[in-house]
Amino acid sequence: MKCTNKIRMSVLALGLSFGVVFLAGCADTAYEIPYRPDSDISSFNVISRQKPGVTQAFASNLCVVADNVTDDERVDMSQAGAALLFDAEHNEVLYAKNVHERMYPASLTKIMTALVAVKYGSVDSMLTATSVVNISESGAQLLGLKVGDTMTLNQALHYMLINSDNDVAMMVAENVAGSVEAFVDLMNEEAQRLGATNTHFSNPHGLTDETHYTTAYDLYLIMNEAMRQSLIQEIIHMDSYQTVYHDANGKEKNQAVKSTNKFLQGVYQAPDQVTVVGGKTGTTNAAGHCLMLLSRDTSGTPYISVILRSASNDVLYKEMIDLLTEIQN
Repeated sequence: MKCTNKIRMSVLALGLSFGVVFLAGCADTAYEIPYRPDSDISSFNVISRQKPGVTQAFASNLCVVADNVTDDERVDMSQAGAALLFDAEHNEVLYAKNVHERMYPASLTKIMTALVAVKYGSVDSMLTATSVVNISESGAQLLGLKVGDTMTLNQALHYMLINSDNDVAMMVAENVAGSVEAFVDLMNEEAQRLGATNTHFSNPHGLTDETHYTTAYDLYLIMNEAMRQSLIQEIIHMDSYQTVYHDANGKEKNQAVKSTNKFLQGVYQAPDQVTVVGGKTGTTNAAGHCLMLLSRDTSGTPYISVILRSASNDVLYKEMIDLLTEIQN
């Protein structure tokens, strides 16, 4: 089921604090929603603030959706908390379930971490690990950094996005912004700039914190922006990585890692005529099993897909395959 939710925003007059949003759904259903800058729905809060008092439509280059857009006959998302599939070129909403419901993102967080790091850091800069890399949470994915280890930001981004190393994310944050807290502030500022108003970050890695949450729709906004960075798009496409970095004494440390993405590992195959470019995985007890992908069809059209809070890893990938099948229809 391909259906497009299009937005037309009319402002009654310059300087008015509200307008009306009209959404046309699959069955020509009309939704009339009062526009408010503090709306709980991110879709209606992405506005231009360049001219105070003037509200401008923002949907010319974004997908916008208010309600569920589902095809229960072909796509079974009964075990997923939220899911979406958007055509990122033509701004079509192919599938949407609970996309504005706040949930834990787990390591999908690291896409925002990478976006902020590339924006505010230099990929050739040298990072040094401090005690912030000492993460003791059981089950946390770690590269095994020690205090004094050094590597470039470029190397760190590869480890963080390919193998989802939480200690590397902490090192990136502290070195780019001067402190982890300052980096998290930048993450939240970037989220607000992108219109991800149902998002709040408390750390750069995604380990569970009750004040660390987002939505499937906000993750789409973040992924959509991150894909403008060629380095991030290049890294998330890699199935493995190996590099040499150094310890506090200058001794070489050579460590190889593999992608946590089972599509890139070859464990699961995308539907015919669909290519998974790459993406990010995430798993915690609180978040469940999460996956965000960039895919392309045979014409090169890009698609962003997100599944949050799936029941298990196997279920997650089967759900994603079902979801990507919508690209063919």
